Amino acid sequence: MEIGNGCISKKRKLVEEGSLDELNEDLLERVLSWLPTSTLFRLGSVCKRWKSMADSQSFKLACSRIPSRDPWFYMVDADLNRSIVFDSAKSSWKRLNHPSLLLCDHNRDSIPVAASGGLVCFRNMSGGYIVCNPVTGSCRELPPVDPGQSLLAIAMNAYSNYHGSYKLVLVSGDLPKLSFKVYNSITNCWEEEIMLRRNADDCTKSNDNDEDAVYFLSTAGNVVVTNMQRSPSKQYSSVFTLKDGEEIVYFLTSSGRVIACNLTRKCFSEYPRLLPVFSEYSIDVVECKGEMLVVVLSEFFESASLRVWRYDPKTKTWNQIAAMPPAMSHEFYDKKLDINCVGAGDQVFICLSSAELCSYVLYDFATNRWVELPECSVNGESLEFMSALSFEPRIEASV
Repeated sequence: MEIGNGCISKKRKLVEEGSLDELNEDLLERVLSWLPTSTLFRLGSVCKRWKSMADSQSFKLACSRIPSRDPWFYMVDADLNRSIVFDSAKSSWKRLNHPSLLLCDHNRDSIPVAASGGLVCFRNMSGGYIVCNPVTGSCRELPPVDPGQSLLAIAMNAYSNYHGSYKLVLVSGDLPKLSFKVYNSITNCWEEEIMLRRNADDCTKSNDNDEDAVYFLSTAGNVVVTNMQRSPSKQYSSVFTLKDGEEIVYFLTSSGRVIACNLTRKCFSEYPRLLPVFSEYSIDVVECKGEMLVVVLSEFFESASLRVWRYDPKTKTWNQIAAMPPAMSHEFYDKKLDINCVGAGDQVFICLSSAELCSYVLYDFATNRWVELPECSVNGESLEFMSALSFEPRIEASV
């Protein structure tokens, strides 16, 4: 439901006639809480009663009871001092006010690294973390944390938007010695570091040199290195799932192997390699409806292929579940593209970027549709993004 100028006039007329004016406050809040988030900001222009209601805590509580909202995708480009999102509900780009805390000198170059619910987490150059609601601009600077060993992954999970209950998980170390540390918003502190043991059923132990960079000649005669060159915002990319009461963080090693860290059982597993190490491909992990999926862009027989894969733990094999039509993916051939993806519900948002091409694609599992999104233009300037993070636009999400 959208409130434009015409609709606002109609609403004013209804109020004058007494229809909506006769609704009690609780019922009115419940009705209006179903409006799209972009519309909620304009409630104050309808009448004084709606303005007062929009600012109330009871209205935010009503909004928190909405099961889900169509995702917004927080875009990352070379200029980190602005906030631009893609609204999947309206298939349009929006510019948000950049959170003031991120404009401070020590946070000016902060990079968004994780998101969950209505919140996005940023990491500054000194290793500090800021959790923000991009819609309202509210922020919280987390207590400092000892960086410890080399950081591998950053994951986030919001348990309650309204009450500001969330966790931030840092996975560190060097295979096979991994550990994790958790920030708990309820206690506002970092918990003790916990070591992860290798899963006893893990039969895919990598070779000692598996993570070393391997150089080879591509079919085009170019020298290719298998170590992935991720964009800064995706350097610690990971996904968080909660299945059967177990919290699991998935991330990619530098050579493209998927690692699953079971925080509940305090163990980790390595998944079988999807493609041979001597292959040209770009890969990313996403979460859709509580499940980890892998998106791969590969080249074969002078064409490009973009596919989505699911891992079957019973057979310990990867199964393809979606593929972009060849006529659409062929344009990505020999463009040296890096893909950065993010999942949200039934959708996967894919950024394809290189020096030659920038493209944004949205795939919907429910309809099996691949849609190339329009380019983003702000004040006549065409913007190009390296990656995106998915969040629900919720005015009630507290930090």
